[in-house]
Amino acid sequence: MASAVTTLRAGLPDRYLTPDDIAELFGVPLETVYRWRRKRTGPPGFRVGKHVRYDPAAVQKWTCERMAADLAA
Repeated sequence: MASAVTTLRAGLPDRYLTPDDIAELFGVPLETVYRWRRKRTGPPGFRVGKHVRYDPAAVQKWTCERMAADLAA
């Protein structure tokens, strides 16, 4: 199975991403992903029962917005 980074670079994956995928994608600890979620500063996620999932399109949009904000600063 391909990594989340490889999958996103090749295009949007055909599945929702997990917090582990987000941590791998951005090269941050898993706890950082959960902190982003608590503070509502990271990519938008949603719950499926007790599990958090991320829509790849929303993650890509969030990433583009962060990059644009950094370029404007």
